[in-house]
Amino acid sequence: MSTKTPAAPAKAPTAKHSQKEPRLPNPSSKKLFRTVEPYIWIAPSIILMAIFIVTPIFKVFQLSMSKVTRAGQLKGFNNFENFTKVLKSPAFSLVLKNTIVWTIAVVIISTVLGFILALILNNKFHGRKIARAIVVFPWATTLVIQASVWNFIINKDYGTLNTLLMKFGLISAPVNWTPNPTAYFAWEIACGIFVTIPFVTFCVLSGLQSIDSSYYEAATVDGAGYFQKLFNITLPLVKSSLTVSTVLNIIYVFNSFPIIWTMTKGDPANRTDTLVTYLYKLAFYNGKQGEASAVSVIGFIILLMCASVYMVYTLRKGDDDL
Repeated sequence: MSTKTPAAPAKAPTAKHSQKEPRLPNPSSKKLFRTVEPYIWIAPSIILMAIFIVTPIFKVFQLSMSKVTRAGQLKGFNNFENFTKVLKSPAFSLVLKNTIVWTIAVVIISTVLGFILALILNNKFHGRKIARAIVVFPWATTLVIQASVWNFIINKDYGTLNTLLMKFGLISAPVNWTPNPTAYFAWEIACGIFVTIPFVTFCVLSGLQSIDSSYYEAATVDGAGYFQKLFNITLPLVKSSLTVSTVLNIIYVFNSFPIIWTMTKGDPANRTDTLVTYLYKLAFYNGKQGEASAVSVIGFIILLMCASVYMVYTLRKGDDDL
């Protein structure tokens, strides 16, 4: 009788074969993602800037070196003919001078007054919140409305300035506050200063509120006076805020259009024009879009140089002080 050898039982599959090992992420791909991730987040902003900022700038440069018809059609490059016509124009030197005076006067005076107002509003007193809200009003109102109000105030026939002065007995007859273009331009500068002060005030105020009070307490213990604290503590610590507000003010004031256009439209004979109103007239009144683009490029270069020099000088001086 034959006996059969029992078959060996089949081996159960081990865990090593039944379950796949988890795949570890590739360190190089993870590092690559971390490198690319910031650019993914800022990509929408870069695209928008390319569409709405870089492209128009390129278009203006193209127009400035092209022959342009009144309908806006390009008729080929004409080298620097547009720039030559602009620079030889007798009105351009006057307009450039007005722009420099306008920008320097508004920026410097508004910065000084805004800094003083910020120091006042940084103190604790009753009604401080109301005072801060009042300071915001000129900044919150559109420039066209502000300029229209100033035109109404200084009007000889029905202006509120003459009305108030006559009511208080300071004058006996209405005064013409704008007897010549220079006087009118001075009033435009005053309006520009008035609407710019709030911006400087709140930029400086934000810097003042970030200063630790222990600095002033230590200075007081050492016997420092008010002006010593101002020049040795306050000014150095709010320098970054002042730098930001000044650079932005230079850009905004240099390119300011509504105030001058609403009050005088640059008249008479370009005596109150700035580069912005002047190029607007060239483009839309005279149909000289190529020359207007050339003026825009000149203003862009001047503004870029001034802002860059100021920022580099200020930041480098700040680093030297540390």
